[in-house]
Amino acid sequence: MKNVPLLISGAILIFSFNACKKTNEDFQTASISEYAPFTVGKYITYQLDSLVYVNFGASSVVRSYEVKYMVDAEITDNLNRPAYRIIRYIRKSPATTFTPDATYEAVNTTGSLEFKDNNERYIKLKLPIRNGYSWKGNTYIDTYSLNSEVRYLDDWDYIYDSVGLPATIGTFNLENTITVNQRDEVIGSPDDINAYNEFNKGVEKYAKDIGLVYRLFFHSEYQPPTPGRGGYYQGYGITLTMIDHN
Repeated sequence: MKNVPLLISGAILIFSFNACKKTNEDFQTASISEYAPFTVGKYITYQLDSLVYVNFGASSVVRSYEVKYMVDAEITDNLNRPAYRIIRYIRKSPATTFTPDATYEAVNTTGSLEFKDNNERYIKLKLPIRNGYSWKGNTYIDTYSLNSEVRYLDDWDYIYDSVGLPATIGTFNLENTITVNQRDEVIGSPDDINAYNEFNKGVEKYAKDIGLVYRLFFHSEYQPPTPGRGGYYQGYGITLTMIDHN
């Protein structure tokens, strides 16, 4: 009988060890580099559809281009961290020549992917990569000062969806992708032409061993009529759809 407590204790220890082991295994997820594999020389080419408002905000047009994002070099960012410089090349059609028009920075911190665009630092991906996990992707962006021009980016929750599922992007059938839903918001009453309204939408898709394969971003504000001026829209939208990669 004296051995019974020892046997029970041993069983508890074994059960606890196995439970902890299983829990740790359950929490293992993909790494950031699986969905953001930056190496010098890597590129992804996209169809870029850019929505802009014209005629003093009375109407909108969509202008299409091809853009190539190429990893140009390994660098050190302003926080002295290893980073990658990415150069964007643009052309109107395949018959024209690509020319550089923008530069970006990407930092894989192991726990997250930071991407600097127009001096704004976004947290694009974050561990753990699992359905429903969320984080504040725009936390480093000034959305609160009086001079901020991007207040609409405040307090966005980035949320993983469809992790590891296949997706069709353009002509590509991709076996393993993740979706990051960033915002889907309507403020005001869009059907009321005499009232302010605002739309904000952001979503990105990443494919394993490739990187960003799709991006949709849209922001618009409708200003109602005032004496001497009719109602008008301001804002912009872009859609990136992968058409080539190496």
